[in-house]
Amino acid sequence: MNLKDVLANLIPKEQTRIKAFRQQHGKTVVGQITVDMMYGGMRGMKGLVYETSVLDPDEGICFRGHSIPECQKLLPKPKGGEEPLPEGLFWLLVTGQIPTEEQSHNFTNMLGYTDAQFTELMHLYLTIHSDHEGGNVSAHTSHLVGSALSDPHLSFAAAMNGLAGPHPGLANQEVPVWITQLQKEVGKDVSDEKLRDYIWNTLNSGWVVPGYGHAVLRKTDPRYSCQQEFALKHLPSDPMFKLVAQLYKIVPNILLEQGKAKNPWPNVDVHSRVLLQYYGMTEMNYYMLLFGVSQAVVVLA
Repeated sequence: MNLKDVLANLIPKEQTRIKAFRQQHGKTVVGQITVDMMYGGMRGMKGLVYETSVLDPDEGICFRGHSIPECQKLLPKPKGGEEPLPEGLFWLLVTGQIPTEEQSHNFTNMLGYTDAQFTELMHLYLTIHSDHEGGNVSAHTSHLVGSALSDPHLSFAAAMNGLAGPHPGLANQEVPVWITQLQKEVGKDVSDEKLRDYIWNTLNSGWVVPGYGHAVLRKTDPRYSCQQEFALKHLPSDPMFKLVAQLYKIVPNILLEQGKAKNPWPNVDVHSRVLLQYYGMTEMNYYMLLFGVSQAVVVLA
């Protein structure tokens, strides 16, 4: 059964389920609104139903109830590959079901994927960046424009325009810029002591350490962790990877000592550049375009 057939069977059932749910619970109160929530951009406020993903402060992002490690285990993979196919995630987001290998393989053939190691990285990258509870600028914009019954192309274009601004559009570029500056000032082979001094100088100058902290998460971003695992397997001796791992040991303790950060742990942006640069993609201005490609999965779902 192909995706269209699955949806043709699924949509009427979902419409009936939602109608019955609203009839039974339509007047139920789901939360309270505070002034801080209103001034904070609705942070923490339950504003609408979003089924494709949920961001848990402790577990991180879950796609249709499945954590990233679970998706890596359950979703179909290409022949000879170990990372899940973004097409499989798309199927999961749209239907709420784990696709069979045959279903995902047919979809993959239409898109022409190969099985190179860099393609493996792209499978991982596009999967983990695809959805984040719909609250970021690009995803929210795409759904807002789509709610006016605009076609997917217009909705996606609007989402990409949302990424043009420096926040959060340039977040994943701030990390490599900061690390490059660090290497220029203290060298590539730096001791823990010099690294601590540099980090404290950054903080005392009124700057933050890019890539550390998250508005919701209260632990290491699982999207960081799965990229770290990929690096440990494929590029354990890479100098940039070693530096990022060194920062991981040092930065959280300094941020805790400073006492300002609610979450001192690394997010997804810290590791992305290491992997992309290792495989020859050094054009930092292009990184956001990759994020945009991953967001296309959400727009269509």
